[in-house]
Amino acid sequence: MRVDELINELHDMIADAKAVPLTGGKVMVDAEKFFDALEELQDTLPAEVRQAKNIVADRGQIIAEAKKESEDIIRAAEERKKAMIEESEIMRAAKAEATELLNEVKSKSAEMRKAANDYVENIMKKTDDAITAQLTELRKTRQNLRITKKSN
Repeated sequence: MRVDELINELHDMIADAKAVPLTGGKVMVDAEKFFDALEELQDTLPAEVRQAKNIVADRGQIIAEAKKESEDIIRAAEERKKAMIEESEIMRAAKAEATELLNEVKSKSAEMRKAANDYVENIMKKTDDAITAQLTELRKTRQNLRITKKSN
């Protein structure tokens, strides 16, 4: 039996007991039955107290484990947050460096294009001047040939 059932049984024994006349509310109970119930109560009580203590100890252990686990989760989340922030900073720095490199490449490309255009323009001018000089020389030679032809 459980403790509360045994206490109820003892209560019922006293409540159902016959009153002893002229004693001012005293009752008569079966002593053997009463002592048996008390003995059973004494045997049951330590087991239930032990069980209650185990439950309290388990509760404390469960709470301690839950607290440790929650602290571990919080610590892991903080580490993940820190890693993500560092990763974000790395990404920001990489993007900034990529933008800077792209601007440098565009600038150098524009410089090279201008230098190439200037070079080609210079070569074309020299070629044009050389061809013009050759053409002028050719026209003079042709003119001289005409003059020589007329004089013959």
